[in-house]
Formats: sequence, C-alpha cells, structure tokens
Amino acid sequence: MGTRPATSLLIRIDPRARETLQQQIYAGIRRAVLEGLVTPRTRLPSSRALAEDLRVSRTTSLLAVEQLRAEGYLTARRGSGTFVADLLPDDHPQAGSARVAPKPIHPPLSRRGAALVAARQGARRLPGPPRPFRIGTPGVDLFPVRLWSRLASRRLRAVTSAQLDYGDPAGLRVLREAIAKHVETARGTRCAADQVLMVAGAQQGLDLICRLLLDPGDRVWMEEPGYPGARSALLGAGARILPVRVDVEAGVRSAGNVRLVYVTPSHQYPLGVPMSLPRRLTLLKWAAAARAWVVEDDYDSEFRYGARPIPCLHGLDIDGRVIYVGSFSKTLFPGLRLGFLIVPPDLQDRVVAARSAADQHPPSLDQAVLADFIVEGHFARHLRRMRAAYRERLESLAAAAERFCRGRLRLRPVQAGLHAVADLDGVDAVRVSREAATRGVEATPLSAYFVGRSRGANSLVLGFGAVRPEAASRGMERLAAAIEAARRL
Repeated sequence: MGTRPATSLLIRIDPRARETLQQQIYAGIRRAVLEGLVTPRTRLPSSRALAEDLRVSRTTSLLAVEQLRAEGYLTARRGSGTFVADLLPDDHPQAGSARVAPKPIHPPLSRRGAALVAARQGARRLPGPPRPFRIGTPGVDLFPVRLWSRLASRRLRAVTSAQLDYGDPAGLRVLREAIAKHVETARGTRCAADQVLMVAGAQQGLDLICRLLLDPGDRVWMEEPGYPGARSALLGAGARILPVRVDVEAGVRSAGNVRLVYVTPSHQYPLGVPMSLPRRLTLLKWAAAARAWVVEDDYDSEFRYGARPIPCLHGLDIDGRVIYVGSFSKTLFPGLRLGFLIVPPDLQDRVVAARSAADQHPPSLDQAVLADFIVEGHFARHLRRMRAAYRERLESLAAAAERFCRGRLRLRPVQAGLHAVADLDGVDAVRVSREAATRGVEATPLSAYFVGRSRGANSLVLGFGAVRPEAASRGMERLAAAIEAARRL
C-alpha cells in the first residue's frame, strides 16, 4: 500500500511510517497552512471528504482537525464548515523559526523579596556529590542506610489509614517526647513535649519564627559574620538587620530597641568559637530587661573534640525568652529535612497555629522512622560513632594542611562542629576560592558570611564532615595548587 495524496491540501500519508495516520494528517494540514498553500479564511474540506480522499476512517481525520482547532490553526463556523484561522500561533516558516513570544511585563518584586534575592548566599556548591571541603554536609557515607531502610519498611508494613491522613501540626507525639528526653541528656535543658514543634529542617523553623514574631522594620541583632540562612529568614520577614561583631558586650551596648537576637552560641557560625558562660548570662539578662526574643541556633553542637560542653542558652533561661532551633541535618543527613523548635509554653499554641498555615506538618512516615531511630537507641550510638569519625577527619585535614600548604594556610583551633577556619598569608582568599573551584575543591572565603565590610577576614571556611581521610589529602593538594595559582595572579 503506497502513499496517497489528498489533492486539495497536498497531504501525503504513509501507512508504514512510524507516526500514526492521525499525526500524519495533522502535520500535513499544519504544513499546508504555514507554507501558505491555504490562506487565512480558506474553507477546508470536511472531515468526511478528507477521510474519503485519504482512505482513512472519519474518526482519524476528525481527531486531526480537532487538534488543529484546539491549537488555533483552524476555526469552525456553525453551518459553514472549518476555515484557516486569521491569526496563526506560528510565524510564517519563511521567517526561519517559530515566533518568539514577547517578554511579559510583571509587577516588580516586593521590597522584602528583592532584598531576599540580593542577599549573600554564603558557601558556593559545585555540582555533584560531597567533595573537599564542602560546608554543611555531614558524613553521609557513614550513615546506616540499611538500618534506616529496615525501620522504614517496618513502619510501612504496619501503616494504618489514620496515619495516611493529616497529622498533628506540631508533629508526631512520640517523636516530640523522644526529642524532649534527648535535649535534657545531651544539651542540658528541660522542656515538655508540648513545647517541641517539628519543622521541615531548621531553615523552616527560622522562617516560621521570624514571620510570627517580627513586623517589617523591626530591628534584629545578628552575629557578624553570620549564617546566611538566618539572614534570609530575617529579610523575608522584613526585619532591619543590625550586624554585630561576635562580642556580646558590644552587642548589648549597641542593640538599642531590638525585637530579636539571633545567635549560635555553642559553635558560632562560621567562626567556630563558643560563647562563654559569662557572656551567655549577660545576653539573657539583657534580653529579659529589653523584652527581646533570643533565637538559639544549635545546629551542630553534638560534635565536640575535647572541650567540655556549656549548657545551651535555653537551659540557662529562666525568663522564657529563648527559642531553641535544632536540626537533624548535621546529626543524620540533610535530605531528611527534619528539625525542631523548642518554644516557651505561652507561645506554643500560636506557633502551632502558624505552622498549620505553612504546610501542615512534615511527612508523617519520616517522623515515625526518626522516632524509632531515637527511642531504640540507634541515634545515641550513631552520634558516638560519628564523633570518633569526625575527630579522625579533622586530624586528617590538619595533617594534610601541614603537609601540602607548609604554613601558607593555618587552621584555627577547632573545638566542635564540622568545619574549620583557615587563615591565609600573602594571597587573597576570594582568589584562592575561585582557583580551588576550577580544581573541583570547595573552599569558601570567610568574607562571604559578612553583611558589612569584611576587612581582615582573609580566611577560608573548610568543611571536613563529609571528607574521608584519603580525600582530604587529595583535596588539600589541589587547594595548595590553588593557593599558588592565586599568588601568581
């Protein structure tokens, strides 16, 4: 059976072609319209006549014509037939390409939105899996995936229809109870399970608190340098950020009428230094007098190397001023996207109401698996194992810096956490960072964490949590080459 022309439209169809007969008829009519073989307002043969001409079923020809009508190439006039449309969705093919739609003109972003988009984002990540010396990623290569999978499978096998419905906006009760017990043991603070609110990562917790407690224009004291994610949450709420160098006494003297203070006292981000006990008490005393909120971001204090832990701010607070932000992104893995808030009792109902307006609650199954992981003791064992692993990775980082950089890069002492600050001499940190990126190494300049001027911050922030000892050596060798290349610029 050969190809057959439809003489009126010069359509050819081939039953052996890969395209269906309907697709071939559609393409033939569309081509005839675009090439000007049939001009606008020209009446086309009826679907019945087209079917007879091409020797196909009427349904086939009718579906092709209806598709062309839906796309705007043809129009139907009641009682008159089908015609080529006056205005076509494509340019004439002689123009060489399809018509480019004009760029839409939209209203501008809000002032808060524009400020949020323009804010510094901190560490720049290269595409691909964790690499030296990525910040913020823990040792995901050591996570007990099989154990987690077994717990998840057990939960799935026992799932009920009620568990598939919406859950408590505050989070799974058994998980909140487990967290309340954990922070009492590990962080030296007490709270009721009702004060614990589950969120989709610490970042969502920060955003929720900022939107709930701040009005546009409210003044907020934030550490300088500081965590870009907190800065984004504050900007999203329209806050006026007052960057204060990491010095509580100076901050208290310059704070003035401040509504909220954001701090990382256990392991200042990104400098890595802890806030001393006297300074913590000074901050709490000032917050009580100023009637200001204190947001304590305790993002990776579980990992300490020899230093004795200081009770978290929440554990020292007797006035109900501190809102504690915790995360499982560093202790377990970032993809879990689970964190929690501990809020004062008089705030908990309002925070839950605001949480309901956001996204109801994190995935119930993930919460249930995490609850089992904690209650059955796996979490405590995992933390012990990771502390030992991170100590080894920190030592490997220090040894590699000594071997390859020979004093050109000096690590500051590390007491806790998953990253180190390294000082450079005689070469610009931003240039080194760029050169390192071309060599597949992530080395973030400390200046990326400043809002104001970053004079004297000629340092790099290097993550070691996700870097195996052998990878630390290879990465530091490349970083040393980047330092040398930047020196020659």
